[in-house]
Order: sequence, then structure tokens, then C-alpha cells
Amino acid sequence: MNYDGDIIRPPSEADSIVIQVTVGCSHNRCTFCGAYKDKYFRIRTAAEVTENITFAGKYCGRQKRVFLADGDALILPQKRLVKLVKDIKSHLPQVNRIALYGNAKAIRAKSKAELKELRELGLHRIYMGLESGDDAVLAQVKKGETAASMIHAAHLVRDVGIFLSVTVLIGLAGVQKSLQHAAETARVLSEMRPNQIAALCLMPLANTEIGSRFETGKFQLLNPNQMLLELRELIQNINCSPVQFMANHASNYLPLSGRLPRDREDMLDSITQALLGNRALVPEEFRSL
Repeated sequence: MNYDGDIIRPPSEADSIVIQVTVGCSHNRCTFCGAYKDKYFRIRTAAEVTENITFAGKYCGRQKRVFLADGDALILPQKRLVKLVKDIKSHLPQVNRIALYGNAKAIRAKSKAELKELRELGLHRIYMGLESGDDAVLAQVKKGETAASMIHAAHLVRDVGIFLSVTVLIGLAGVQKSLQHAAETARVLSEMRPNQIAALCLMPLANTEIGSRFETGKFQLLNPNQMLLELRELIQNINCSPVQFMANHASNYLPLSGRLPRDREDMLDSITQALLGNRALVPEEFRSL
């Protein structure tokens, strides 16, 4: 498989065939994200993509899922996306799930009819980064979105029956606004009604603006217990059902996974036990992005 640079994919796509459709991220301004800082955004040529699909058809016959990388494959024009999905189904007939990252701007650029067409052709899942439901935090981290604009994008996805997975970042607001960030994020998630929520913990990276602010003392990172308190506030206030909630990414201090609202009390009890010191947290050396 021919890739340009490092490839980022969601943990749940670990067993997927990864086909790189775009290089980097079209936005690439978020202060917390270092995934694509060394890449100039471009859409890969049809020849490059076809080469990888053909390769996958020859050597990946047992894998039944495809993930389209990099940061926002949904930004492709509709005609190219339609052809891409059809080519995947043609060369990889065993594939039963196609997924991709889609930022809110790219989602809103598609009509409901276009999204429905992609769903009918085989696009099963869109991963979208919310990060925070607090507009002040979103502005500070240069997300380029508001809570309202991302709620709108989420509804477009859900209305056509595409599985929506939304990512949020514990610790993104720093210490002073921690609980407000959690409460607002829970409110927005409740309005978005995703199928899945993934909560990661902020880990400042040296090649990011927030990492530089952390190194110079201008950004105060939450300690493990403060991360847990924010996570508790988030879980307590999410009011949409049913939704799969996962805080089991390698960045998390306390791996949690369950169904809301069914498993809410069990997850809250796990957090309480961790705060009391009765459950061990993941050591720093084992945390990663």
C-alpha cells in the first residue's frame, strides 16, 4: 500500500484496510492537534487511489472494513466519492463497512441527498471531532466551528442513517473552565444524538500551539484526578439514548466503556472508586495518542 506520511485512524478501525484519499487536513489550524502539521493538504490523484484499491483487492481479501484517510476524506467532490465507493465495492466485494473522518464543514457541504447516496452505496460511518461544546473553548483552540454549526452537521448525518461517532477532549479547556467545558459538551452531545461518543484526554504535543503554551506555563494541564472529575461531569450530563460511550483510548487514565444511559451508574462508580484510590490509573508511561 502506498501512503504519504504517517496515517492516523480511529482505534475502532484497527482491522480495517486503510486507503489514503487525502493527505493531511484541510483545516489544520486546531491548537491541540499535531497529527498533520508536517503535511500540506492535498487530494490524492485518482491514479494513486486506484493503485491502492487494486493492491487491496489482491492482498486484503479477508478484511471486511475500509477506512478512508486522512483527516477529512469527505471533502472530496461527490462524483469522486461516489466513484471511489463503487470502486471499493467492485475490487473488494467482501467489504461490508466503509468509514471516514468528516469534519463539520465537509459534512455541511453535502446535501442530504448526497449523504443518503453515499450511505446507500456503502458509507457506513463518519467520525467527527466535536472536541468541546463550549463556544469560547472552540474559538480559543481555533476549531473553526461553533457548537451550533456542529450540531447542524451531526443532524445531517443522523437524518440519513449514517452511523455518527463523535470525539471529545477531556482537559481541553484547562483547569478554570474544566467543568463548564464538560457540561456544555454534554449538552451539545445530547443535541447531536450520535451513535457513539469517544472521550480522549488532552496530551499537549510539542509541535502544537497548546503544547507550546503548556511548556511556557501559559496553559495549565489538568492532573489525573481533575481529568476524572471532568469525565464524571460529562457522563452525568449526557442525555441522549442509546449511545455507546467510550473512554478507553490510550490517552485515558481510567479506561471506561458502556452504553448510556444503561451503564451510567457503573461508569460513575468506577470514577468514584478511582478518585478514592481504590482503582489504579494508567501510568503516564503507558499513555499515548
